[in-house]
Amino acid sequence: MEKDPLEILKQKGPELFNNIAAGRKLAYSDGALSAKHKLLIALALDAASGSANGVKFLAAQAMKAGASKDEILDALNVVYFVSGVVSVYTAAQGLVDIL
Repeated sequence: MEKDPLEILKQKGPELFNNIAAGRKLAYSDGALSAKHKLLIALALDAASGSANGVKFLAAQAMKAGASKDEILDALNVVYFVSGVVSVYTAAQGLVDIL
């Protein structure tokens, strides 16, 4: 699994990190949507916004939550339709070592 990109804040700005961690826990907890599905949504949003590192981190988290490689690729179908091919290139960069 990839290192948490906010690890530096955990060390240098623990109050900010704790606030972010609380929000993350709320966002990705099972609710009406499962944690797995929420992580796939976040992965798609990161792909659409150009964050290959975010895609990589979230793909690892989604797989840990039970997402299959096929589910990740299926999420990219939505990203492609909504945001275009550039978002798929971004996702592909993030998924090189994942898929």
